[in-house]
Amino acid sequence: MQIDTDSPARWRRRKEARPQEILDAALTVFAEKGFAAARMDDIAARAGVTKGTIYLYFDSKEAVFKTLVRESIGDTLTRVTGEANRLEGSAADMLRAILRIVGHFMRTSDRVVLPKIVIAEFGNFPELARFYREEVVEKGLAALGSVIAHGIARREFRDIAPEHAARLCIAPILLAAVWRTTFAKIDTTPYDLEGLIETHIDVLLRGLAAEGEIP
Repeated sequence: MQIDTDSPARWRRRKEARPQEILDAALTVFAEKGFAAARMDDIAARAGVTKGTIYLYFDSKEAVFKTLVRESIGDTLTRVTGEANRLEGSAADMLRAILRIVGHFMRTSDRVVLPKIVIAEFGNFPELARFYREEVVEKGLAALGSVIAHGIARREFRDIAPEHAARLCIAPILLAAVWRTTFAKIDTTPYDLEGLIETHIDVLLRGLAAEGEIP
């Protein structure tokens, strides 16, 4: 009888992949049912594992959701914030890069549904909203505010309140996320979200530009 010597290796690969499989399943369940109605049993069934297996990796439904947020948006924002803090060159170029990164996520990632879930479930799960604010919103606004302040200091941007400008930077991208997760399915013609983001960047930089500067 031939012995399958590859089985232990395949088992290890399967075990290492299981947390991601659980997260992918959870994302689908959260998107379909919302956070409140989603059950660990639903996630287990979608992932093809037992509920006990999920608890080997995540101690609660909240922990699953928080991991989805950290791995999808939080890690990217941590990197972007670090780059913004080390910024020495053009603030306009950095702002373009940040908004394109975030815009690409909003246009292409299945996890774009997460902010919509947070907004919808805020009343019943304020801890999730607090977590999302600390992990995503505050990091994102800090990075954008830092870039804008840098541009003001270089006289590249006109003197305005960075905290307000940071919110204006992100608002149209949040609109893109809402559109994609709510209205896109009933659009007769797919909306050009990439065009929206590029137009937003152009209008934003023209509005921020100091007199005589070309963004």
